[in-house]
Amino acid sequence: MDPDISIVLVGVQTPGNIGTAARAMKNFGFSKLLLVDPPTLPRDGDAYGFAGQAREDILPNHKIVSFDYVVENYHTVAFTAITNQSGAKHMRFPFLTTRDILDEVSQLSGPIALVFGRERIGLTNVEIAKLDRICSIPASSLYPTLNLGQAVTVVLYELSPLSLFESQHPNLEFDLATPLELEDFYAHFSSLLTALDYPSQKHKKTLRLIRRVFGRTRPTSRELTTLRGVFRRTIRNASSTQSLSQKKDIL
Repeated sequence: MDPDISIVLVGVQTPGNIGTAARAMKNFGFSKLLLVDPPTLPRDGDAYGFAGQAREDILPNHKIVSFDYVVENYHTVAFTAITNQSGAKHMRFPFLTTRDILDEVSQLSGPIALVFGRERIGLTNVEIAKLDRICSIPASSLYPTLNLGQAVTVVLYELSPLSLFESQHPNLEFDLATPLELEDFYAHFSSLLTALDYPSQKHKKTLRLIRRVFGRTRPTSRELTTLRGVFRRTIRNASSTQSLSQKKDIL
């Protein structure tokens, strides 16, 4: 079984790391490789040299996509070695560890993207804010930085029961919301904040919090539709209240 899981490498500068990641994918039964802003990958270069047998299929069949394309079309999990933040900073908290990742991914339906960042700086805070979940890979505090290829290998090893032993996803009684439906929901929530005259300086922070909450809860399409109905009614009532207030001011 090849689960609907894609490995996404963002802004990788060293072609050999892409080859190593592709080799790990081949080892553990994954085949879908997406690259965001990759370097050139000549057939006689390091990427193909490090890829092992993955040079025959996974690496040449990679797709180049934009970061926003991944956000809009996949349930996303970002990977970091350390978080450096507490629960008071909800940009990256709460986070999974690799011990949690199999259970987390097993409960998702639809396409899933495992997102890894650059060799030196990983994923930026702006990028992380757009992703659904964060997974921190445990490492020694004496040397917490993992090589990109190592990080991909660790994560795919943890997920290998999905690909190597044909484990089935749980039967869900309902359909989870798609990434696009979630993005529409976030845009609608932003409109609600504006209609309620929510403090502008708190707008972005609150949207990040909502992304974190709904990324964890995995809402259904019907649940989002119901909530958006509440949003529409609230926005309409807020607009009516503002109009009444303006008329009273004129009188």
